[in-house]
Amino acid sequence: MATTVTLEKCGHNVGYKGLDNCRFCPGSQCCVEGGPECIDSIIDMDTVCKRVSALGLDVAVTISKDAGRYLCDFTYYTSLYQSRGRSAFVHVPPLGKPYSAEQLGRALQAIIEEMLDLLEHSEGKINCQHEH
Repeated sequence: MATTVTLEKCGHNVGYKGLDNCRFCPGSQCCVEGGPECIDSIIDMDTVCKRVSALGLDVAVTISKDAGRYLCDFTYYTSLYQSRGRSAFVHVPPLGKPYSAEQLGRALQAIIEEMLDLLEHSEGKINCQHEH
């Protein structure tokens, strides 16, 4: 479970083995057959993290390259695939563990504003550029 606000950099296509609440798992263990192994968001999450952290909101914001090969990663990959990388996924800790609703609300507002600013100026690629 997240203890920081975590910005996911990319979604993964393969490696889905766990059953969801309806006891379903794709037979191919992937989101999109023939799709790229990994798709990055065209939003520069490192920049978003640095900018939001510099605001001094008393909420830890971190970066992740793995949303977990379960529902979160599946949803994120599918969204990235459909939008050609114009998507974002943020893991948020439960209320009170350790942040209040007000703290999380301010942090999420700042994150969204920074993402929108970067999205207006991005020309990103959809395939991953980092090592796994």
